[in-house]
Amino acid sequence: MPALQSGLDRLLATPELRRPLRGLRVALLAHPASLTADLTHALDALAALPDLRITAAFGPQHGLRGDKQDNMVESPEFLDPVHGIPVFSLYGVVRRPTMAMMDSFDILLIDLQDLGCRIYTFITTLRYLLEAAAACDKEVWILDRPNPAGRPVEGLLLRPGWESFVGAGPLPMRHGLTMGELACWFIHRMDLDVACTVIRMHGWLPEAAPGYGWPLGERCWINPSPNAPNLSMARCYAGTVMLEGSTLSEGRGTTRPLELFGAPDIDARRLIATMHGLAPVWLRGCRLRECWFEPTFHKHAGCLCHGVQIHVEDGSYRHAEFRPWRLQSLAFKALRQLQPDYPLWRDFAYEYEQDRLAIDLINGSPLLRVWVDDPLATAADLEALARPEEEAWESERREFLLY
Repeated sequence: MPALQSGLDRLLATPELRRPLRGLRVALLAHPASLTADLTHALDALAALPDLRITAAFGPQHGLRGDKQDNMVESPEFLDPVHGIPVFSLYGVVRRPTMAMMDSFDILLIDLQDLGCRIYTFITTLRYLLEAAAACDKEVWILDRPNPAGRPVEGLLLRPGWESFVGAGPLPMRHGLTMGELACWFIHRMDLDVACTVIRMHGWLPEAAPGYGWPLGERCWINPSPNAPNLSMARCYAGTVMLEGSTLSEGRGTTRPLELFGAPDIDARRLIATMHGLAPVWLRGCRLRECWFEPTFHKHAGCLCHGVQIHVEDGSYRHAEFRPWRLQSLAFKALRQLQPDYPLWRDFAYEYEQDRLAIDLINGSPLLRVWVDDPLATAADLEALARPEEEAWESERREFLLY
């Protein structure tokens, strides 16, 4: 099996790839997981090259160094103390780059480890930068990285009018593309006139066990955001991210965020049994375990929660069968059946949206919430909504696959 080389690794190792960058002002968009195979940060590695001139850097949500824990915690701009260049925040005063930011470079390198889920805001930042580059006649290079969730597709497509910072376009929740492939799709979808080069990976095998997208045993896992601590979280995230729109804890404030969920006032044992009764086929490919946890911060901080942990790290994991979006939808449905009046949906400002429920923004429409709250709606009803859209997306994305 060939060792994986990321786009960054290839750019560093191949002077011929870098030749078009010589003499130009180069900027970098990166985060804490933008590392070489030997764990050097992309900014440090690129700045050390004598044939490159790095003039600016950008940080997405959680910052260039990944210092901000929660959503809607903004990062400031600063002068990098080592390299003496401005580091612009795209999750602070602005989320779209300003003209002054765009004037700081000729070519922008984007090196972001993604999680393969529509709501992950690095995708939206990618879109915004492609749009700005098209408007300002700037060139963009994507230094591609693995999609750790692999190629499976799941979830409803985002509906027109539901675009937001957690919904960059009509993608399903689990899209199965790399950042380089997403860039090609955005450019085609929005008919952008922008010069974009994807520095492809070498040796990425998204169907290979045991990682199925992530090169287990080859690359260290570095958190791309503070609550993305491991591959198990990445596999579950396309479902458990919906918990951010609920009153249930998603495990923030524990050591297993976004792999478990619960609350002080639910019966997790009955919940799991009800899930098995409603749609056992949606629970394939993983194991569910009743657990107890006490978050140290965030929802239900300091309270003992009865919960469920989703296990996708042992021999029971079956990549092609695991459906995290359906699993989490089923958990909501089971709770609604067990406790019809449970205050399930969290009503608060979410990613700068004041007037729409977070659960609807996350899903790109009210359809999922309406299905959960309708006592007559069945698993077959949601399947009938989702499956045609998943099949349509699998067909649409085919021309953009690079691996």
